[in-house]
Amino acid sequence: MAEFIPVSNDRNRLTFGRARDLMEIPDMIEVQRDSYSWFYQEDAAPDARMLQGLQELLQEVFPIQNFDGSFSLEFVKYSLDSPSTSEEEARQRDLTWSRRVMATIRLVNNKTKEMKQEEIFLGDFPIMTRRGTFIINGTERVVVNQLARSAGVFFSRDEQLTGQEICSAKVIPERGAWLEFILAPGDMMTVNIDSKKKIPATLLLKVFGAAGDDGVLDLLDSKVVEKDIMEEDPVGMLSAESIFDPDGGAIVQRNGVLTKDHMTELATLGRTRIKVWDADPSVALALDRDNASNVDEALVELFKRLRPNEPARVENAREYINTLFFDPRRYDLGRVGRYKMNRKLGLDILPTERLLTREDLIGIFRGVADLKNPEKMDDDIDHLGNRRVRSVGELLQNQIRIGLLRMERIAKERMTTIKDLGGAMAKELINVRPIAASLREFFGSGQLSQFMDQTNPLAEVTHRRRLSALGPGGLSRERAGFEARDVHYTHYGRVCPIETPEGPNIGLVTSLATYARLNEYGFLITPRRKVVNGQVTGEIEYLSADDEDEVYVGMANTAVDENGMILDEYCFTRHQGNVVNVPREEVNYLDVSPKQVVSVSTALIPFLEHDDANRALMGSNMQRQAVPLIAPEAPLVGTGVEHRSAKDSGSCVMAVCDGVVEYVDSSRVEVRKGIESHVHSLVKFRRSNQGTVIHQKPIVKKGDKVTEGQIIADGQASEGGELALGRNVIVAFMPWEGFNFEDAILLSERLVKEDFYSSIHIEEYEIEARDTKLGPEEITRDIPNVGEDMLKNLDEEGIVRVGAEVGAGDILVGKVTPKGESDQTPEEKLLRAIFGEKAREVRDTSLKVPHGARGKVVAIKQMTRADSLDTLSPGVNKVVKVYVAQLRKITVGDKMAGRHGNKGVVSRILPVEDMPYLPDGTPVDMVLNPLGVPSGMNLGQVLETIMGFVAMNNGWKVATPVFEGAQEKEIFKLLEKLSSDKYPELTRDGMITLFDGRTGDPFEKKVTVGCMYMLKLIHLVDDKIHARSIGPYSLITQQPLGGKAQFGGQRFGEMEVWALEGYGAANILQEMLTVKSDDIRGRLKTYERIVKGQNLSKPGIPESFRVLVKELQGLGLDVEVKYSDGTVGELVMEDDEDEHQSPRESILRQPAQAEPDIFETKGAEEIGEEEKKLLIAEESIFIDPKGMSIIKGDE
Repeated sequence: MAEFIPVSNDRNRLTFGRARDLMEIPDMIEVQRDSYSWFYQEDAAPDARMLQGLQELLQEVFPIQNFDGSFSLEFVKYSLDSPSTSEEEARQRDLTWSRRVMATIRLVNNKTKEMKQEEIFLGDFPIMTRRGTFIINGTERVVVNQLARSAGVFFSRDEQLTGQEICSAKVIPERGAWLEFILAPGDMMTVNIDSKKKIPATLLLKVFGAAGDDGVLDLLDSKVVEKDIMEEDPVGMLSAESIFDPDGGAIVQRNGVLTKDHMTELATLGRTRIKVWDADPSVALALDRDNASNVDEALVELFKRLRPNEPARVENAREYINTLFFDPRRYDLGRVGRYKMNRKLGLDILPTERLLTREDLIGIFRGVADLKNPEKMDDDIDHLGNRRVRSVGELLQNQIRIGLLRMERIAKERMTTIKDLGGAMAKELINVRPIAASLREFFGSGQLSQFMDQTNPLAEVTHRRRLSALGPGGLSRERAGFEARDVHYTHYGRVCPIETPEGPNIGLVTSLATYARLNEYGFLITPRRKVVNGQVTGEIEYLSADDEDEVYVGMANTAVDENGMILDEYCFTRHQGNVVNVPREEVNYLDVSPKQVVSVSTALIPFLEHDDANRALMGSNMQRQAVPLIAPEAPLVGTGVEHRSAKDSGSCVMAVCDGVVEYVDSSRVEVRKGIESHVHSLVKFRRSNQGTVIHQKPIVKKGDKVTEGQIIADGQASEGGELALGRNVIVAFMPWEGFNFEDAILLSERLVKEDFYSSIHIEEYEIEARDTKLGPEEITRDIPNVGEDMLKNLDEEGIVRVGAEVGAGDILVGKVTPKGESDQTPEEKLLRAIFGEKAREVRDTSLKVPHGARGKVVAIKQMTRADSLDTLSPGVNKVVKVYVAQLRKITVGDKMAGRHGNKGVVSRILPVEDMPYLPDGTPVDMVLNPLGVPSGMNLGQVLETIMGFVAMNNGWKVATPVFEGAQEKEIFKLLEKLSSDKYPELTRDGMITLFDGRTGDPFEKKVTVGCMYMLKLIHLVDDKIHARSIGPYSLITQQPLGGKAQFGGQRFGEMEVWALEGYGAANILQEMLTVKSDDIRGRLKTYERIVKGQNLSKPGIPESFRVLVKELQGLGLDVEVKYSDGTVGELVMEDDEDEHQSPRESILRQPAQAEPDIFETKGAEEIGEEEKKLLIAEESIFIDPKGMSIIKGDE
């Protein structure tokens, strides 16, 4: 039965299911932190560092020798400096939070043994914050874990189109050439090296040291046996002896393949038996095709096949093959590759031996031959034993390796070109720029370094626990098939089967399960309780997917007595992807917790077991989009994971030691332990990456005793130390005048008035003052042609004051840019030519509030060249950032959702008095459509509503953990008690009679009413609503741009055109395709005539038609516009005043050799007054740069 259990500081929850988990959920961001510390090994002394991460990289690249080996650069150790800025400062000044990595390098003269040692700067390496993120150029970023194919050997069977089954083995190293061994029925075994030509596989064995054919056969444990020619038919086998005819001519060669002709000849000689090798026929055929009798011949033969156009000498061949397979810098199976190879082939080769060995090849030969046996299983590449996680450390290592190899190449060149190497220093030889470039590329633009999702704390946790199959060395969206995206049985307890995006990335981007961790090789492991002879021991073991295939694992909720003995004789267990019923003595392990199957986000959904998986997927994804509210509230019906996810998200403040709270205010909490006082600073109203607010508020009082790790301040989306993404509201499932048709939501005005769903959003606007060719830009209050009313909120520098209310179009920062000759309009040029007056040559380029935005200025940040020389880009003198905050109340058009994938848009906000109300007069807050339940198949929302009703009326908070939540009978029992105590009208299934707020009449049918946890999502109508009358046009097509960000128009597409055609609305259609789109002259004329109040002129030719004609002419096609009377039209737009001109006439007909007429050139002062007036009225003018000559006609 349920019992009350403390969940955070002073809060208890009525918890169903097993009272306490046997094991705490592991730290939610340890994957990131562990991988980062693996890379740097900060805590280890330089000489005690293991061969991993940065240490391994530097030892791999050094020593660097010059071409004759007389000098070498050797690596001694590396050290990490302290960061030069604080995390907060990096954020404020848009810097990368990093620290210098110094390497001690020795330049050694190998002849005289002289050495010079010095410390060189390797680069600024970004630091991971304690939350598992990086600050790059002032923004928080996350490096996502990559789930990629592991190195090692993989056996597979593929069916060809011909129906033949081909057996193959791929050897995938960490770096180096891929090998693929292929065996087709009736053919020899071949090997492909890096997908080049097929080569007999035995040739490779000889290259690896097998002495001729006999050596190969010995290595493959082939024996010589005698076969009867007639009865045992040795055709296709290798002869182990040479047989000659009486004249001494060879009938059968030793190690030759026997054919039917041989059998006939031997029968005529009277031979009945022959000695043969019992090798696989595919090996026999391969030996028959490869004629090498020793290693040198094998090297030359292989070289000929791989490099057919180069001279095949033994030295060339040896050098080439050595670099291909025997040079650790070119070929490396890697630690994981060697581990998988040993495990798969049953070998016991040392982990340090990371090159391919002869034993590996022999194991692969046998493995491929074994695949011919249909009972032998091939490998499944989607099995988590064959896929591993590459975390930050390893991804960073692979990226820096590229930079280090470029650095090595440059160093070698310098060592070769510098005459006096003895007098040189290591600094002069090593160029660290490639390292900086590779770091910049990885963190700044790498596919796996992502802009952190900071919508709310849950989004942050999930982003750091994300697994992606995409990225360098992974899959691509286009190539990934169904299998790679599907849920695999090995995902159980390792990867969440629910949480994945909808859309092109489905199944490729996933999330770590709650208890999953990584082992030393990067394979996902999950905890299990050990069972011995049906008795559950207290021991917990972590198993990888490969380990789990060999054992029987029972469910977490298997019934066990107080001594740990499994109660049932037979148990349901999982074994290799099947559910099997086995005696309890055969059970090896039990799961740790029912929620270990799912991710954190999914584990927050109560009654998950009653929801359809598709809706649960939407539910877990939408919780990450919930906006932090100004007064968040923990859910009445939770799952018990709320406290842990808030704590691990990093959004709350935890006490660093035990002690007593000595001082509390809104920005800091002081805790005294003995004589020491620890100050905990709180973050106030910081803008997140998504424009939501990051804000902390204390939850302890002066004099409170606190323990280390206890939450002392809530984050922006937590309450009482528990995750709080939304609010508990009273909901009713009933139709209401059609306002909740199709997932729409009807709200009570109470939620608006009492700020239930109000949230603060902060937008950042930035402007730079740069140096231009014509002089520097200036931030100033003195802006040309701007009235005083527009400047009222600006200070004397031209920057808006903090606290000002601003709306669309208001100036935030005044800025003027010098205006060159080229920026002037023809009219201005003419006036200057005539009157010689010099206007103030600047134009207004101020920062204005964009269309549709509004709010209050809350902060201003300025950076100038003087105080931050190093941080501003070249050519920038000053940067001003203005932060504008707005309080957004819930409004019609906002998207809301529950935790079960039940989403909808607010359709109407009703006065409280019109809302349906309960018999005791309580009005409901929200009316949802009951049809959303059967169509979504997410009954969890109904159970949550009923359980919420019970909890609300009893003043409880409830936890129903996933897969072990409250049972139906338990809910019925609680309802019956509530019915007898408070609501006699309440039915056994949680329904009650509601009354219409408008009339006071009861509704005809009873309604399910209760308390549901609802979230406001970041898809807010304020960010989406958009309208355009005039705005920017695309340069080439001259059509309006698209999208809100470009202040674009609505696309009138093909289907919309059909709609107008269907109505026969010819004039509207013509307008849509011409003057409202890209008929340049037509739209100008239309605007002009509307202003003048005249009738509209007929539309002209769309610009896109001209573009089409030009495209065709560009292809060399002679396009002409012909008329029925035989005349040819040119596509020149004529500026014609005729009102009734048809579009056809707007194409100017011209004789082929027409010349534009040109006025004679006169000095500006020679032009008469009348002539000037005429020219200005004509508009068709061009002025040369000196403003002297005036030309009419074709420019």
